Amino acid sequence: MDLVEKRSLLDSVDARTKLAGSNKMEILLFSLGTRETFGINVFKVREVGRTPHITKTPNMPRGVEGLVSLRGNVIPVLSLVNFLDHKDKPVERGKTMMVAEYSKRTLGFLVHDVDRIIRVDWDKVRAPESILSSNQGLITAITELENGTLVSLLDVEQILANAFGEAIIVDITPAQVDENTTVFFVDDSIVARRKIVEVLDKLGVKHKHATNGLEAWTRLQGLATHAQQTGSSLRDEVRLILVDAEMPEMDGYVLTKHIKADARFVGIPVIMHSSLSSEANKAMGQAVGVDAYVAKFDAEILSDTLRPMLER
Repeated sequence: MDLVEKRSLLDSVDARTKLAGSNKMEILLFSLGTRETFGINVFKVREVGRTPHITKTPNMPRGVEGLVSLRGNVIPVLSLVNFLDHKDKPVERGKTMMVAEYSKRTLGFLVHDVDRIIRVDWDKVRAPESILSSNQGLITAITELENGTLVSLLDVEQILANAFGEAIIVDITPAQVDENTTVFFVDDSIVARRKIVEVLDKLGVKHKHATNGLEAWTRLQGLATHAQQTGSSLRDEVRLILVDAEMPEMDGYVLTKHIKADARFVGIPVIMHSSLSSEANKAMGQAVGVDAYVAKFDAEILSDTLRPMLER
């Protein structure tokens, strides 16, 4: 597949809102010139093109090749094979650059080649415990192709945190709520969970969490059943639910559909918190009934979104 065809595939991404609630994701497959196959959620990729001229700059973080000018914006470019420190990495620089965006940061990823886009069921995406690699912390999940090839899905949040450090959370005004107010949140990224906890702690609310959509739904059902059995209000147990969009086993869209279809959760707002900030993803969130959509990771915007809902 040539670059023109790959660009046309990416250009159609924003029309794919029909994926909402289907528990399917689309993965852009690519190689680093090694024996492994890698993937990244299509929605995380803004564009794909040939590697442009890279300006070397001093004191760059590990794996960062330098800077490129992209339509008037200067962005850092990271060589994924060097960052992942593969033993069998090729000598030549990656010929293709994927442009990804997360938390208001735009970053170029150098890769050997981009293959194709595949669609997989989220329940076929597993946690990465079984990956025999030294880079487990940079892989968010794995899936398997029809021919048995394992695909390692990149954790963009962790890569950016490792390369450039985590965003510093400034002072946040506490919410005017009672001391037992609790938020339930779910996110498969360790980095994201850590930052969410910081925000919730500064808001002065308690929190419970899960690491994927299926675990979250199981725990939420347990809380709802307990509230029924004790005759208590589920809203006293959970004031608000914060869900990630893309997660192994069950994504945030399907999780939200389950919550909204269960009368026991009436009155409990669901906020989608996602690194996938395109208009398509916001439309997908609206399609399954989320009460608000917040792009990762801006602590001030997240807290300003949660506070009034917690104080209702």
